[in-house]
Amino acid sequence: MEVSPLHNRCIWSSPVRSSSSHRLLLVSLSARKSKSPGLVPSFRSTRRRNLCSASSSETLIGSRKEDGKHSQVVSKKEEEEDLKSWMHKNGLPPCKVVLKEKPSHNEKHRPIHYVAASEDLQVGDVAFSVPDSLVVTLKRVLGNETIAELLTTNKLSELACLALYLMYEKKQGKNSFWSPYIRELDRQRGRGQLAVESPLLWSEAELAYLTGSPTKQYPYDSPTEAFPFEIFKQAFVAVQSCVVHLQKVSLAQRFALVPLGPPLLAYRSNCKAMLTATDGAVQLVVDRPYKAGESICVWCGPQPNSKLLINYGFVDEDNSYDRLVVEASLNTEDPQYQDKRMVAQRNGKLSVQAFQVNVGKEKETVFEMLPYLRLGYVSDPSEMQSVISSQGPICPVSPCMERAVLDQLADYFRTRLAGYPTTLSEDESLLADANLNPKKRVATQLIRLEKKMLHACLKVAVDLINQLPDHTVSPCPAPYAPSLK
Repeated sequence: MEVSPLHNRCIWSSPVRSSSSHRLLLVSLSARKSKSPGLVPSFRSTRRRNLCSASSSETLIGSRKEDGKHSQVVSKKEEEEDLKSWMHKNGLPPCKVVLKEKPSHNEKHRPIHYVAASEDLQVGDVAFSVPDSLVVTLKRVLGNETIAELLTTNKLSELACLALYLMYEKKQGKNSFWSPYIRELDRQRGRGQLAVESPLLWSEAELAYLTGSPTKQYPYDSPTEAFPFEIFKQAFVAVQSCVVHLQKVSLAQRFALVPLGPPLLAYRSNCKAMLTATDGAVQLVVDRPYKAGESICVWCGPQPNSKLLINYGFVDEDNSYDRLVVEASLNTEDPQYQDKRMVAQRNGKLSVQAFQVNVGKEKETVFEMLPYLRLGYVSDPSEMQSVISSQGPICPVSPCMERAVLDQLADYFRTRLAGYPTTLSEDESLLADANLNPKKRVATQLIRLEKKMLHACLKVAVDLINQLPDHTVSPCPAPYAPSLK
């Protein structure tokens, strides 16, 4: 229900039961820490460790022989034992896909592979079915489902465990069963089909392309001293770009590395095809027809563009799941904080509440935020008692309070927009340059889409201010105003 500042003057129109939906967090493909769920891990560790002699050539995507003039130095033996041949030899049944090759964005790196249809496909066709014996999960890594579930319950990163497993497997060289798969991950370098490398591998100068973006980072240390931190980071990014989140399986199997899956598949936000667990295998059923030779795509899950960039190195301009977060907090110094906290909880909100700004639904988010902010502005104890006992739209909202709330919202969105070094028009000019650096391009695409959402929110707030009947009213003083960040 929309709450108008003019026609429905209340904190909340009526007490509602707290919905559990805002507590359900989609499991990010990035590493998770219990204190910071949902944030993107930063590998710019606060501690630089150099505690072992493991060389980059012994670990995932650490070898430099792929760069420059050595990029094509690959043994005939390796080329003959390609990923698909290895899979067929080890149980992959006949399938309807083939591995093809296309140039990398970076000429210093080898071309990347992608999965294409080997014949014409129709909706509902099974493109491939990878047996469980060729799928890497924590159950396989640890050999014990109970231990695997204990790890995930205690918030240890599934992806870190998978990365370490493949790193140790790579140290075995050709003696490892997974050698052909690891070699393929090395070739892909953590890149999907529309991708540059994940920003987790960008230089400090390249990360500056994202200035102003709410893509947040936190320090993250390597979980083992057996590998230098930088090497673990590279392996983690490789795993992050190819992990699949399976549904309707045990915790020990929910994160899986599936040969022929990502990053060999293209990603589309409007695709509905997903890798799914079946009896003894993981298969892909296509959701659209393909001609022989066409690249096959899968759904990325409901991920915002910030996650797509971190996980796969690309931005989807048509991503209907794109979103930003606005965090509002009640002032803990407020003498009426506990009462306000109770009212917020009664209406399904928290004392620190994250509001999701979904693309195309910016107006709905602003209207959802208004009752929460109004609550923070209540200062008179008698008004607070009225709010507590309210069973309907009877709580008063003064003109000066409404002006203060809307002014705070508008100022907040202006401040966020001012945090970007470029304007929307400057972003458009950059993107029109066909020779724009690929990393600069995806970063500009991301911040441009973020700015559009923020501009839409600002417009809603300004329009509401313009609808106020008396523009001479000054904003109410707010000694304990809620904070926005």
